[in-house]
Amino acid sequence: MDGTDSKVNLGSIPLVALNVTVRKKLGLYLNPKHTVAADWTAVAETMGFSYLEIKNYEASRNPTKTILDDWAARNSETSVGKLVSILEEVERKDIVEDLRPLIDEDVRKYLETQKKKAEPPVQVPEVDSCVPRTPERSGITVDDIPGGIPEMFDAFICYCQSDFEFVLEMIRELEQTEYNLKLCVFDRNVLPGSCVWTITSELIERRCKRMVVVISDEYLDSDACDFQTKFALSLCPGARSKRLIPVVYKSMTKPFPSILRFLTVCDYTRPCTQAWFWVRLAKALSLP
Repeated sequence: MDGTDSKVNLGSIPLVALNVTVRKKLGLYLNPKHTVAADWTAVAETMGFSYLEIKNYEASRNPTKTILDDWAARNSETSVGKLVSILEEVERKDIVEDLRPLIDEDVRKYLETQKKKAEPPVQVPEVDSCVPRTPERSGITVDDIPGGIPEMFDAFICYCQSDFEFVLEMIRELEQTEYNLKLCVFDRNVLPGSCVWTITSELIERRCKRMVVVISDEYLDSDACDFQTKFALSLCPGARSKRLIPVVYKSMTKPFPSILRFLTVCDYTRPCTQAWFWVRLAKALSLP
């Protein structure tokens, strides 16, 4: 990295900073079996995965992506710097050199986003710490009161457009019943005109107690859902705060996302448990 960027400590940059492009290119390098160069299995072993886990990953269509997701989910100390060190340790400096410009660009964008999210000091004698202090955060939802306390929610709903009918059902079952929960549904609650990533990060981190992830085949192809899920996971490594609740409401043809497979799923596809579905989900969202 050039200029002031050369001083950035990659060890302090979380793995979530790497976007889809870099992750796909890593797969192109590491997924194919090599006889002379280390592949994904060597990387997984260096990350600390067991022999049985590595054998299980062989069934994945993209084992590199799977191990990166699982590594980040189980280890709160993962970072871009640690990944680079592992690639160098398994003697794949060629990958580091080829992808370094893309990695540096992702890190630059991540740091810019964090800088924009940082709240500048307010030069007033007394201030409510709950009041948003930047234009981006004060007035991002329909019921936000300018200069007032930000609108808060019980859960942020992570979904793709093709699953919106189920989201509407979720609104009816959780908001318009005795549960009386308050859900943050992007298409309904967020005002247009601001940066999607900035708003999403603000809502997930500061305004919503939990996040419901509506899992479907279409979800797996959504960059927005991918970002939201990984951002939420980065806030609670190992699911210590029960922040994420995966929901499956229809049959899938693609494998369940590995990054969420260690979480207990609320499954609407099983007729024998449908009667308890909304009760379980409502109680999970009502936890303090």
